[in-house]
Amino acid sequence: MAFSDPGKGRIIEQGEGVVKVTLAEACQAGDVLGYSSGWKRALATTGTAIQGRLIAGEDGANGDAITAYRRAVVSGYSGGTPGSPVYVAEGTDYGKITGTKPTTSGDCDTIIGYMASATAAALEPGSRSDSTAP
Repeated sequence: MAFSDPGKGRIIEQGEGVVKVTLAEACQAGDVLGYSSGWKRALATTGTAIQGRLIAGEDGANGDAITAYRRAVVSGYSGGTPGSPVYVAEGTDYGKITGTKPTTSGDCDTIIGYMASATAAALEPGSRSDSTAP
C-alpha cells in the first residue's frame, strides 16, 4: 500500500513547543504550516513553495488564532514505512506530508520528520536547514 495523508481526521498524539498563531488561510489539525505573508499550509512546489515550520494543533479558518506545535507525533496516515523520512508534499497537497522526496528543481526537499509506524509520524518541521532539489 502506498503512503497516504488523508488531510483530515489526523490526530495529534503528542505535541511540544506550543505556540499560538493567527492563520492567513484555513487549515486542518495535523497540517504542516509555514509563513508567507501569514501562517499558511506548507507546500514544496517551486513558485508557491512555503517551507514547513509548525504543525497545526487544531482546525482553523482564515483569521483564527490556533494552537500549533514545533514538534508533534501525528497519526491518521496509512501505508507509511517506519523509520523513513517525510517531506512537505508537492502539487496541490497544501499542508500534507509525503514519503516521496521532491525532485523537481527548486522544490523544497527538507526532511521534516520520520514515520514512527505505518500510521504515525514524528514531525519537527523547521529543525533542519531549508533545502531545495537541485
